[in-house]
Amino acid sequence: MTPHEYDFLRRFLKDRSGLTLSADKQYLVESRLLPVMRKHHVSSFGDLAVQLRLHPGSLLATAVVEAMMTNESYFFRDKTPFELFKASLVPALTVGRAREKNLRIWCAACSTGQEPYSLAMLLKTMNLSGWKIEILATDIGNDVLDKARGGLYTQFEVQRGLPIHELVKHFTQVGDHWQLAADIRAMVTFKQFNLLDDVASLGVFDVIFCRNVLIYFDQATKTSVFNRIIRSVAADGYLVLGAAETVVGLTDAFKPLPEHRGIYVPKLATVEAPPLAPKAPAKATAMPMPRVIIGGKR
Repeated sequence: MTPHEYDFLRRFLKDRSGLTLSADKQYLVESRLLPVMRKHHVSSFGDLAVQLRLHPGSLLATAVVEAMMTNESYFFRDKTPFELFKASLVPALTVGRAREKNLRIWCAACSTGQEPYSLAMLLKTMNLSGWKIEILATDIGNDVLDKARGGLYTQFEVQRGLPIHELVKHFTQVGDHWQLAADIRAMVTFKQFNLLDDVASLGVFDVIFCRNVLIYFDQATKTSVFNRIIRSVAADGYLVLGAAETVVGLTDAFKPLPEHRGIYVPKLATVEAPPLAPKAPAKATAMPMPRVIIGGKR
């Protein structure tokens, strides 16, 4: 790949997905795009650049963008946002929505579905009988969305962050994979969506999870995304970001909630931070998660 070809691919990926690649990532682009080129019978990176220029909306162009996405996800990732969601955010929202009994949640850049399914499992344990719960999960990649809809995960994937009691309660072993229960899968709607597109088409949400995706965008793109997301957050709603992400210095549309790490509300919101749930007493000895045995093999 020549420097000129790499510069073109960097611009193409940024324009199509927001992904910002530094000058030293050429090796990464080459390693991820070579399989795509073989599948689509593209002989060189020069030919790839020509095809993308001539047919920016082609299946090849979509495959190039999807190949460059980092689809790192696991159940209950980072724990704290999920603890706050169950102990603070949902209780506060249910008080404010006691009449309509409707909650809308959006998981942006959901990858293979572990985040929205984690929220669904939490909501299943809460006293929300009679409530209409909508969980919309979106991603730019159709391949990861297909996997998410199936709810079928490997042994490695279910062991990353998923408590053993949740595995036993909500999954069925299918060969060397684990199938998520149909009732949990039915709680989540998956949809292809690009964060650079018009967010207003998705409607208004009470909670938006947009975690661990903005770290791949440059400052201007992050600001643009925030300034569009604000239009889809309820006036008393919440935005949840990843541990390494912040709105500070990027937008005035949101403000952080004190003592609620990673949680933000619209700047003009008059709601106060929901109370933190009391912490459970520390146990003297932490017990390791039991190991799940597949097919009788250790």
